[in-house]
Amino acid sequence: MSVLVDEDTRVVVQGITGGEGKFHTEQMLEYGTNVVAGAVPGRGGQEVAGVPVFDTVQGAAREADANAAVVFVPPAFAGDACFEALDAKGIDLVVAITEGIPTQDMARVYRKLQETDTHLVGPNCPGVITPGVAKLGILPGNIFSSGNVGLVSRSGTLTYQVVDNLTNRGIGQSTAIGIGGDPIIGTDFIGALEQFEADPDTHAVVMCGEIGGEDEEEAARFIGEHMDTPVAGFIAGRTAPPGKRMGHAGAIVSGSGTGTAQSKITALEDNGVPVGDTPEEVADHVEDLL
Repeated sequence: MSVLVDEDTRVVVQGITGGEGKFHTEQMLEYGTNVVAGAVPGRGGQEVAGVPVFDTVQGAAREADANAAVVFVPPAFAGDACFEALDAKGIDLVVAITEGIPTQDMARVYRKLQETDTHLVGPNCPGVITPGVAKLGILPGNIFSSGNVGLVSRSGTLTYQVVDNLTNRGIGQSTAIGIGGDPIIGTDFIGALEQFEADPDTHAVVMCGEIGGEDEEEAARFIGEHMDTPVAGFIAGRTAPPGKRMGHAGAIVSGSGTGTAQSKITALEDNGVPVGDTPEEVADHVEDLL
């Protein structure tokens, strides 16, 4: 089994006629993802890489039976694109790849999200992949292998490092979810962990966090109180100076005593989660957990 993405996922790409949208549509198709439609206002009737384009996401859902949307729309318009996907009947997963969406736009999207049963992953994320089945986003499919370890991460690059170490040891993955590093996102660590805990074919989980916010501390408490599936962790940003944003918009330590690498590591370890100092050490911990 897997979470969020499986062989029944039928994808509509918002922004498919743009450079990024076209390129990654071709990459997703090459991987085997069932991309059934694109959606770009005013471009209905065109084709990109053999994929029919519709004017709206709702049209793609109705005519092509799309049930998941991937957003490759420029930042100024990506919030509206998320709204459109959340409004579309039949779309139960939205993956927002776009980086730099204004925080106020995402605040409105987040409020809208609470009124739906749709899963939103991102923004500013690499996407979701179920190895050997489908990928939605920009993840490099060649480093993933099918197996029983789930992965959730705020960092795309860190995801790739950890997965590469796992794959090289013969440890495959059930699903990998890049939740994104912005201050306001859809699916958070707890939302992803809930999915993995409910999946009988996910035998262990890797959670990769970074400095900033309290999501990792909250996830650590969730793991301690609600999870039977074992979890290994990694926290990036151990040497980051307070008050300075490091990479992601959400990666900043405010000086409140939480949000530091050490506070996150301590919270995880206090709840039974071994934390690796390096991605290779994470793979050591996963081997031990399995």
